[in-house]
Amino acid sequence: MQRVTESDSNYSSLEKMNIEEILININNEDKTVAHLIDKKISSIKSLIEAIYPKIKIGGRLFYIGAGTSGRLGIVDASECPPTFGVDHNLVIGLIAGGDSAIRKAVEFAEDSLELGWKNLLAHQINTNDVVIGIAASGSTPYVVGALKKCQEEGIITGCIVCNSNSAVASFSDFPIEIIVGPEFVTGSTRMKAGTAQKLVLNMISTSLMIKLGRIKGNKMVDMQLSNNKLVERGIRMLIHELGVNDSTALKLLNKFGSVRKAIDNYNG
Repeated sequence: MQRVTESDSNYSSLEKMNIEEILININNEDKTVAHLIDKKISSIKSLIEAIYPKIKIGGRLFYIGAGTSGRLGIVDASECPPTFGVDHNLVIGLIAGGDSAIRKAVEFAEDSLELGWKNLLAHQINTNDVVIGIAASGSTPYVVGALKKCQEEGIITGCIVCNSNSAVASFSDFPIEIIVGPEFVTGSTRMKAGTAQKLVLNMISTSLMIKLGRIKGNKMVDMQLSNNKLVERGIRMLIHELGVNDSTALKLLNKFGSVRKAIDNYNG
């Protein structure tokens, strides 16, 4: 049975379109993605509600995928420490073929049913952890094998896929299926499928970090002050929160090293 993600584009003769036509048509396809995710809020909520108590008792969140899907998981995981000030081992992204596959595809790495579980074992995976498989097709052996073994070992699993009734979903306790339909370029799942996966990942990690207390009001008070832009953002936060001037805000940041600590320790 042909997967929806591999079905023919709704458009033909792409090479005959002018640039504006290409852009308009890609954008028209992209517009459909957020509406499809809206229908899956309940499924996303259920997964987050399963992850949160595990994180609270010291568990970790793993994303595992291949190709574009794996890269998207790594991007989301790698943004959590600088954005929310959490440990690098709280949210971990794994990709078939290892770190070198982030930039360059590693041939046939995704075709192993055993490799995903081996990669998880290297991180001492345990029942306090949660593993989310990311696979547009829903059939990637690297992800299927990892989730199957996780279920056998009593580890909570979830997934983000873009086909119905997939093998990946069958081994997921909390499957999220965003059926985006044919891609503008037939089979190019880095497009709508990738957009859907990215949006759902944003929702998962951001919701978790808010519930873990890593946001105050609507501000990233635990962000790492790793460049001038973020230092300036921190200064603005302190000015707004404490009513101090620029120089005082900067002194507080230098002294305490984070917006949260500066707010908590400011005595006027």
